[in-house]
Amino acid sequence: MKGSSLRFYMHENQRHRGVPLYEWLLTQARQRSIAGGSAFRAIAGYGRHGVMSEQHFFELAGQQTVLVEFIVSEQQADELLRIAGEDGAPLFYARFPAEFGLVSDEAGARR
Repeated sequence: MKGSSLRFYMHENQRHRGVPLYEWLLTQARQRSIAGGSAFRAIAGYGRHGVMSEQHFFELAGQQTVLVEFIVSEQQADELLRIAGEDGAPLFYARFPAEFGLVSDEAGARR
């Protein structure tokens, strides 16, 4: 199938509607029957302001970047972006073309 890899970037401690922003985003996707999404915490990086952030053992939690990724149809990607925009969620995103499917389906089709 063809669709999009839709990635959202935020700080771990950002909140929206009283919950962590990444949790709000995952909940919105699940409520719309999007098959899956994952949140990943960065170990180091910098953003548009050029401030370097690295996780150290004794560092306080909440300063790192979180990436939330969905592999979705074009319509689902459009819907997630629309919902985030209408609700005023402060999100930076990147969208890439993606081809996706289940390996077992492809292997079965070749038999």
